[in-house]
Amino acid sequence: MATTITTTTSNNAATYGDCVAALRTSLSFLESSVSTLGTGIADYPRLINVLKSVRHYELIPQPALVAAEASLRDEIGPAITTLLDRADAHIERAERRIEALRARSELQQGRLHSSSNAPASSRTISNSNYNNNNNNNNKGKSKAGAGAGRRRTETEGKLKARQREALQYSVERLELEVLQKERELRKRLDAAT
Repeated sequence: MATTITTTTSNNAATYGDCVAALRTSLSFLESSVSTLGTGIADYPRLINVLKSVRHYELIPQPALVAAEASLRDEIGPAITTLLDRADAHIERAERRIEALRARSELQQGRLHSSSNAPASSRTISNSNYNNNNNNNNKGKSKAGAGAGRRRTETEGKLKARQREALQYSVERLELEVLQKERELRKRLDAAT
């Protein structure tokens, strides 16, 4: 029995010796890990100071905010009303100009129609009077004069048509300018608010 106890004790001692050796190895690994961690986090206090973001909150009382808003409104309000008045005046001027150009265009069209109708009737009256008063030689001359008058009225008609096209173009251009100014004004007002 004593031999069994000594064998178990020696077996246990050998097993304990292995455990102690493994524990010492683990402790050495743990110490090296701690030293590695120590060197890894040695710079943390400096990094905390470098990366620290300080947030400043300044509390302003409500009456101060209301007063600042009122002063801003008083400061910007007259400029905005001035800009709006100028824009309205410019739009009214452009509309008056458009109306004047339209009236002028209609007047030119009326003149064009009346000038194309009036020479034809006066030409027929003058031709009939001329035919009644003159002989056959003079009739040939009146036909040549009527041809020249017809050419003149055709060139006048072409000139009036060109003028009318130019007026229509200028009216369209002015309308586009008015639209452009309105857009710019809206953008300025949106940016101001």
